[in-house]
Amino acid sequence: MFIYIIGFAAGLIGGMGIGGGTILIPALVFFLGVNQQIAQSVNLLSFIPAAIIAILVHIRKKNIQTKIVLKLILLGCIGALIGSFLAVSINPNILKKAFGIFLLVMGIREIKSKGDEKKG
Repeated sequence: MFIYIIGFAAGLIGGMGIGGGTILIPALVFFLGVNQQIAQSVNLLSFIPAAIIAILVHIRKKNIQTKIVLKLILLGCIGALIGSFLAVSINPNILKKAFGIFLLVMGIREIKSKGDEKKG
């Protein structure tokens, strides 16, 4: 049952554009004991159908700027290729720590930006 809750939460967050991996990867690693590289690859695979649904909704609402998207897709594919080779060659413990630091920095950045919005 827990895995269904994790999947639903990751899909919900991913559909909002925040990134379901922020929920899915730590949950798989810490609660289910999955290796970091496996958790990241499961995240990428589970992201595909959720992303397709989210894209369809955003296209219907006219929330996509095609000029920006085409450039991001090309460079994103290049980055994904390089990143995937790096991820499978890095020690899982180092990868786990790097992912944790990334989440911490992004969380602090979000909290700080919300405080800046209220001031301005």
